[in-house]
Amino acid sequence: MKKAVKKNTTAVNKVTLTEAARQAFVGRVTALAEPLLADGQMELVHVEYQREAGGLTLRVYVDKPGGVRLDDCAAVSRQLSDLLDVTLDQDLPYNLEVSSPGINRPLGKPKDFERFKGHRVKIRLRRPRDGQRHFTGTLIGVDPDQVRLGLAGATTAIAWDQIAKAWLADPADNAPGCDKTPSQGESPC
Repeated sequence: MKKAVKKNTTAVNKVTLTEAARQAFVGRVTALAEPLLADGQMELVHVEYQREAGGLTLRVYVDKPGGVRLDDCAAVSRQLSDLLDVTLDQDLPYNLEVSSPGINRPLGKPKDFERFKGHRVKIRLRRPRDGQRHFTGTLIGVDPDQVRLGLAGATTAIAWDQIAKAWLADPADNAPGCDKTPSQGESPC
């Protein structure tokens, strides 16, 4: 995974952030980043804003055909940083990271799920369902209201609003008895 980092100089550790404020901030960053990246023939994969050991991190995952290089991340970081500095009227602190999605690519938009149908994914729910919060399985379907996962011979449906986070499973982490590493568009086992 390649990334470029820029720090906002505002004090990071003294901010209390509500979920609504976090989602609003991510939405504003997304709205600014998408056209910037489209101009450079790149795709915005995912934006997250969360507290980490070094403070609040604004992480922007980008991709392009043929993959992202470190100089791509650095260029996007400079451009996006300037755009955020000029455009955002609120003074929320952040450490900006621009990164390639890497092998554990985040899935956030319905088109991401559609694109990776047949691949193994990991999904974390907002709240446990039947005592389980984490699911790993083969993505077998995408509907307007839910995604469907194949889990050990069974199928389970997960509503979009229940998904806290989703990402591609590491191909080396295949199901028991499965030694096949899928290529894009191919089902693992």
